[in-house]
Amino acid sequence: MDNVAGLAGRLMTAARVAEDSQADDDGHAYWAVLSQAVTAGESGESALRCAQGLLGSADVLERGVGCDLAGYAAAEHAPLRREVATALIALAEVETESRVLHSLVCALHRAQDPRAVPVLVRLSAHEDVELRRVVASQIVFSGLPDGPDIRALIRLTRDQDPEVRNWAAFALGTLLEQDTTAIRDALWECTTDEDGEVREEGARGLARRHDPRAVPLIAQLLGTDDWSRHLILDAAAILGVPELLPALAACEPGSAETDEAIAACDPERRARIEDDAWRVVLELERLRPDLGAALSSPRYESVHRMEVTHRETLDAGYDVAALLARAGGDPVRAAELVVSDLTGPAGNAPRTDGPSQPESRPASTELPDAPV
Repeated sequence: MDNVAGLAGRLMTAARVAEDSQADDDGHAYWAVLSQAVTAGESGESALRCAQGLLGSADVLERGVGCDLAGYAAAEHAPLRREVATALIALAEVETESRVLHSLVCALHRAQDPRAVPVLVRLSAHEDVELRRVVASQIVFSGLPDGPDIRALIRLTRDQDPEVRNWAAFALGTLLEQDTTAIRDALWECTTDEDGEVREEGARGLARRHDPRAVPLIAQLLGTDDWSRHLILDAAAILGVPELLPALAACEPGSAETDEAIAACDPERRARIEDDAWRVVLELERLRPDLGAALSSPRYESVHRMEVTHRETLDAGYDVAALLARAGGDPVRAAELVVSDLTGPAGNAPRTDGPSQPESRPASTELPDAPV
């Protein structure tokens, strides 16, 4: 690992190149330098010390890079998260530049410290629309059913900017697993938004909470020509009710996503999948008693999930329907594939990771495409 001064020099050189060129390749090069900086050492201490130095700079770009580096260090090295959050919260008290605040919000998200909630709530009302968008997408949840973070997201679902509303509806409906009357009311309000993507996020959020009002909404969307296929079919599969079968039957035939939604809503097919899932678990126990497997059916998801553990490899999570499809519908073959995944030389078992979040950039406050 470079010393702190050398690391700062490398980062600032990459950041200035990215800022001057605005080219994607240069932006990627900057993020690559950041990643190398926090992964090269075991503890991340050098990266943190470098970040702290940059946070105190009079230069706007340097403070932004300091936030980026601190956030990456927190994401890579959990023991550093509290110290990172403390430094970022202190900066937030005096920082006025929107571009720095953009990076600061993303860094606080990576630190995942509940002390950041008041900072993010305050910034959610900032006059800069791009900053409100990034707050909506990078909110840190307090865990409280009626916490200030939830109230801020509900307010952002009514923002004047449709992209802010879209990110807020996505966070409230899909990233959050709280279920209260206030949340459902806000999502229901989203379903009447003038923006189609906000309406769909509201409908999916209600579907994830199995709100009965979502059923006719999803059926209506399935009957139109303008809707997000992945999002609405996922919502239909989460609901898993026979009432949606007629609308699903009229969707694109032969589509894997359509078929998965139909299987979830068809009581007989769903029962077969559940039975086959248990057969996979039993076959795993027969093949490899040292493996541990458990099934779950998360309320907020459309899949039956299987978690498998092995003492010598990383744990793995499987969407059971996808695993069975990979095995040609054969539970025995599915169990064999799991064993191969976990004990093969690559250890490349599929994971069930959450949605990725947008990056901040040293040269702009531009967000990626909306969540749908």
